Amino acid sequence: MTPSTQSPAARFIVLEGIDGAGKSSQVEPLVAWLRGSGRAVTTCRDPGATTAGDAIRAILLDRHDLQLAPTSEMLLYMAARAQLVSEVIRPSLDRGEWVVSDRYLLANVVYQGHAGGLNPDTIWQVGTVATGGLEPDLVLLLDVDLDTAARRLARPLDKLENRGDEYRGRLRAGYLAESARRPDRIAVVDATGDPDTVQENLRKAIEQRFPELRSSLPI
Repeated sequence: MTPSTQSPAARFIVLEGIDGAGKSSQVEPLVAWLRGSGRAVTTCRDPGATTAGDAIRAILLDRHDLQLAPTSEMLLYMAARAQLVSEVIRPSLDRGEWVVSDRYLLANVVYQGHAGGLNPDTIWQVGTVATGGLEPDLVLLLDVDLDTAARRLARPLDKLENRGDEYRGRLRAGYLAESARRPDRIAVVDATGDPDTVQENLRKAIEQRFPELRSSLPI
């Protein structure tokens, strides 16, 4: 993480995974668990969580009539993320709070990079500019097979989710490739089980990365 006025007690955690991994449903119980230890926790989603970010999110995910080039798509995500870091994430960390985000920069690297044809390393570089170099302390990658993911997507799909199983296969491969490149930052969590089991796996991964929490976190 780049130098700032951030409190040493602050932590930045990101949940990632392919569509249907169950990521979004795990955020609320995970945050409640962390707050039970007495920590202040800010939550956000990327893109979103700011006025500008929500407007960009609608363009990216809801406007099925707009066909964006991968580079245009990536840069819109970066613009929303820059605003998110400026308005929400960095101020929260500077106050000594924990931040839990539903997606962050790794999603661009995988979606527009590994699955979309752009150079992943170039996306990392652009992301460094957009975020001011702010990296998560821990990325929790919820990994799930494609059949399980497809069964969980029993709802109207957004524009990215509607790209099919072949696309989701490239996404999963991309996530696993990046986790192998950055094992110090990305923890792969088995997300094939029931929600309670997945939540337990997430908590274990956090405790393993931050062993100082074990004495204060609730059972």
